[in-house]
Amino acid sequence: MAYYFQAKQLCVGYQNQPLIQNIEIELKKGEILTLIGPNGAGKSTILKSITRQLATISGTVYLDKEKMAKMTNKEVSQKLAVVLTERMRPELMTCEDIVATGRYPYTGTLGILSAEDKTKVKKSMETVHAWDLKDRDFTAISDGQRQRILLARAICQEPEIIVLDEPTAMLDPNGRKEVLAAVHQLNKQENVTVVLITHYMEEVIDADHVIVMDDGHVVMEGTPREIFSQVETLKKYRLDVPQVTLLAHELKQSGVEIPDGILTTEELVNALCQ
Repeated sequence: MAYYFQAKQLCVGYQNQPLIQNIEIELKKGEILTLIGPNGAGKSTILKSITRQLATISGTVYLDKEKMAKMTNKEVSQKLAVVLTERMRPELMTCEDIVATGRYPYTGTLGILSAEDKTKVKKSMETVHAWDLKDRDFTAISDGQRQRILLARAICQEPEIIVLDEPTAMLDPNGRKEVLAAVHQLNKQENVTVVLITHYMEEVIDADHVIVMDDGHVVMEGTPREIFSQVETLKKYRLDVPQVTLLAHELKQSGVEIPDGILTTEELVNALCQ
């Protein structure tokens, strides 16, 4: 089977000290992988390693059948975009300037944007409802607005895979919905592969694969339905489940005949009507 993204026998950590070992990830083009787990579980360390923000200790990462270690930064940037949680502190750059850096993998050495590049910058900002911020100083906007701008920059990069570390963490509920809608639009319309860390369990439902981390170990792996069928095990790892899944679990505990792994309100209603 052909995979677009693979991590094989990956060992990651800091200062050559292993933190997480034997990481195995296999994603086909257009699939969504979600990593969940309590703070300090090692999720962000994995993301930094597979995106070359942090050197791996051992193992191999493949992107479109190529070893990422042998690819140039430009080659990687034309295929992979990253939205991490660390705060950028650029000086004297507007929000539009920040988004425009997403076009640099395609411009010449001087970084001069063509009319087509500028159109893509505007479209990317409009996708995340941030065009009205185009002239604002990036350092003077809110954390939630910064997240929108960084996502717009990633979209502007026209990636084949996008890696996101809690992209909705600083947004209100409406903002979370808009940002996730933009990510899912990329996934469905452009067949972009997605790797996502989130603490919001409702954001896990649309994933193809879920990896659960705890204390530097992969402790569970499967589809959202397989993972959320194990409510008590997730509680042991200090994790929540979607509210509708929890309600279905409590109904079943009280004696109502209902399947495990209910993910949506529609599924719960159908199960109760049978």
